[in-house]
Amino acid sequence: MTQMVTPETGSSGEPVTPRRKEAVVLKSLIIDITLWIPDIILAVLSGSVTLYADVIKSGNEILSTFFTWLALRKMAEGESQIYDYGMGKFENLTGMITGAVMFLSLIFVFSITIFKLLNPSMLHEEATEFAVVMMGIGFLVNTWLYREKKHIADKEYSPAMESQMRLFKTKAITDLAVLIALLIVMITREYWWSIYIDPIASFVVIGFFLYSGYRIIASSLPDLLDKTLDEELQLIIVRALSEFFDDYIALHGVRSRRSGNQIYIEIFLEFEGERKMADVQTIINRMKTSLEKEIPKSSVTIVPSSE
Repeated sequence: MTQMVTPETGSSGEPVTPRRKEAVVLKSLIIDITLWIPDIILAVLSGSVTLYADVIKSGNEILSTFFTWLALRKMAEGESQIYDYGMGKFENLTGMITGAVMFLSLIFVFSITIFKLLNPSMLHEEATEFAVVMMGIGFLVNTWLYREKKHIADKEYSPAMESQMRLFKTKAITDLAVLIALLIVMITREYWWSIYIDPIASFVVIGFFLYSGYRIIASSLPDLLDKTLDEELQLIIVRALSEFFDDYIALHGVRSRRSGNQIYIEIFLEFEGERKMADVQTIINRMKTSLEKEIPKSSVTIVPSSE
């Protein structure tokens, strides 16, 4: 995913630091657990398979949020310095875990849904009414948390925050879908076919499960496998090299990778053999400065090479 980033600050004026990211995710984790407990109770009391599916989905999302918080906590404490490329791999891995855990839960949720579809029953009325209230609260809270994470992700690219942003967007949409399904069940409860609305609606939750897991893994896997930078940044590198065309005699290769929100570029250039090393180093410094100015959050290494 191509994203030009700049060192901006959030709406509160705070810089987008690992410590701030950690605080935002920790807040989300606490709120998630607080809303999850009554949801479990209401799912049991109401007998709604849609609520069961949402509870299982939320449990996996809490686990994923915990892993993300753990990674950001390590970064905030400076542990990223012990790795050559920072904590970028770890951040990408949390995105993979978020998606993988969601996929693993699909089997269980799907099994419950099929059972309920073959053995439908009426929902407990009072518990369902409370569940409608909780879903409404969940929709509003998750929408707010999504907007907060989106604001940070827009300021600075981070695989962990990107996966969290998508996760909470999906949570908000899912809560709204469950809310609508439960309202329809309550309104149509006098009709015989209303007992099928709940298990059918749970397939909507499964659909969000599948989509969210796919998006999260798809966004994290390329960086985890060191996919080269996309065409837009490659063109910037080529354009910058063309400005110094007379200062080197051959280009032997370019290697690039993204690690978290950092971009690492290695350029292998051949210089004239008669040129003094001091002159070569001056050219390298100029090229490095030019490229790092064109590509924010980048670290450029230019390696003299003869082949």
